[in-house]
Amino acid sequence: MKLQLALDLVDIPGAKALVKEVESFIDIVEIGTPVVINEGLRAVKEIKEAFPSLTVLADLKIMDAGDYEVMKAAEAGADIITVLGASNDRTIAGAVSEARKTNRQIMVDMINVQDIETRAKEIDALGVDYICVHTGYDLQAVGQNSFADLQTIKRVVKHAKVAIAGGIKLNTLQQVIDAKPDLIIVGGGITGQEDRRAAASGIRELIAQG
Repeated sequence: MKLQLALDLVDIPGAKALVKEVESFIDIVEIGTPVVINEGLRAVKEIKEAFPSLTVLADLKIMDAGDYEVMKAAEAGADIITVLGASNDRTIAGAVSEARKTNRQIMVDMINVQDIETRAKEIDALGVDYICVHTGYDLQAVGQNSFADLQTIKRVVKHAKVAIAGGIKLNTLQQVIDAKPDLIIVGGGITGQEDRRAAASGIRELIAQG
């Protein structure tokens, strides 16, 4: 299981400082949608240049023009780019096709997809690299999570790797680990902690224990 750090509410200098604290405990650093909105793809470029050994994910949540937007993210240095599961199959297929040209990967974010099982099967057949179940901030605020959805896609997905994001912290991590996703995405469970290095270390240790 890999660990991805989600950076959402930081500027570029803040992102660099945060990643430097926890670099040795993470596999992937996510430049979250709010960072891309505020800073543009320059944030992806600068983080990749500052931390070349880390895999960098650009959370663009592409909904249309998948090939073009993947091309621009790849040019900025993104290794993985996100596309929304609610987008059209042609958009996802275009994103996958473009990613293959430059050895990049596509993660499909299933946020707000209503029929997780059916859509996961369809997306898996399109050749994406990751399918991610994701509880967004608005639903986290009312106590929802994606643990049941993780079990669903683990059951039906045959080719893509499986990821989970949304509200994962140390006290809920074991439940996630027990489901054995390929990738666990943590944001506030690290970035919102007083000792972020200790939080990242603790999460990494639990993941290593399996």
